[in-house]
Amino acid sequence: MLKTKTNDDKVDTLLTKGLVPIIDLAHCGTEETPVRSVVNRVGLQLQKCLNEKGLCLLVNHGISDEKLKTAWDHLDDFVDLPSDVREHYIRTGDDNHGYVRPGVERFNGKTPELRHAFNICTLNAKNLPEEPLPGFAEHISSLAQDFKALSRFILQALAVSLDIPQSFFLEKHSHMLSGDHDNESTLRLLYYPPIIEDTDEKNDFIKGSCIYSYQRCLSDKPDFRPETNPRDEINELDGKDELNGTTERQLPNGEMIRCGAHTDYGTFTLLAQDSEGGLEVKLPGSEKWQRVGHLPGAILINCGEILSIWTRERYPALPHRVVIPEQQHIRSRGRHSIAFFCHPDNLTMISPNDLPNNEIGTDTVDKKPRKKSFKAAKEKVYNAYQLIQKRFRETYGHHQTSH
Repeated sequence: MLKTKTNDDKVDTLLTKGLVPIIDLAHCGTEETPVRSVVNRVGLQLQKCLNEKGLCLLVNHGISDEKLKTAWDHLDDFVDLPSDVREHYIRTGDDNHGYVRPGVERFNGKTPELRHAFNICTLNAKNLPEEPLPGFAEHISSLAQDFKALSRFILQALAVSLDIPQSFFLEKHSHMLSGDHDNESTLRLLYYPPIIEDTDEKNDFIKGSCIYSYQRCLSDKPDFRPETNPRDEINELDGKDELNGTTERQLPNGEMIRCGAHTDYGTFTLLAQDSEGGLEVKLPGSEKWQRVGHLPGAILINCGEILSIWTRERYPALPHRVVIPEQQHIRSRGRHSIAFFCHPDNLTMISPNDLPNNEIGTDTVDKKPRKKSFKAAKEKVYNAYQLIQKRFRETYGHHQTSH
């Protein structure tokens, strides 16, 4: 049914203000033989976008909306599986591959995150839910290869942007999707449940035809609702059962969170979204959170900590979070996204002294105070695996080895 647009539907975003750079990847060629002129053009555009904003949007990237939508459908089907089946694919220990329940991750170090996630680090079919979901492995593997190919193009353009050999980053990312024992690059399927509010019950969460809340559960499962009121304090999930995963958490100040503030760990991240869903960033040099906005069909790229270390923060890692949107028409629908986290091979040593000609152009860049994490990385050189494992321990805490 058509709905008349009102002022409540308007969302003030960086995109609506024209503050998000857009790069057109049309005619970029193939992964094996990219068009050199396009690589050079994109490299120059990335240099400006990532230095000034820390992010940009990619259009005409070659990954179809239909392919993304089918992947989200597969994730929905996985979330609907019986809990004992989903448990078979749970993320465990130091391995990043597998399913992550709502409430397990804490990107800000303390608050349970409000989403379903399935991490794909290897395309080995035995590690994907192909038996309960025929077609899952084939489709997700094909999509992962698409993101890998796009990442390889971006890696070449990044090298051009830094005036270093075009193959420099490719050689350090040669094992993407070979498994997290070789490389931590990850395709991550994400689903954030919607929020349904009415006059009788607040903070109800819906998936399909079943509504869950702390006050009622239309389910034949045991009642795992907390004894204390979740509106008064944060109640952590124990990981045993989460009412089919569609629970949310409210913070003491009345706010709820889907993904806490953090910077990504790797080289860069590619993000596809199905709607405007509350993604906010702090642009370089700013302490203000700003909504990014949604451009249908576009893929967002933002810098990670490793690229920031390599470039001496010329390309800063962008702080970002996902909040519960204040607009009712947005918060009352679920949000899907797919992120591809591009990481170097595990044994790659990460040092700001690695990049040849690293200081080229730095006199034109505004000098900003260096973060403690950057100083620490400069003092001691880690390999890529050590860096990400340190961040995993911070994110998962006691849940890291509890499953």
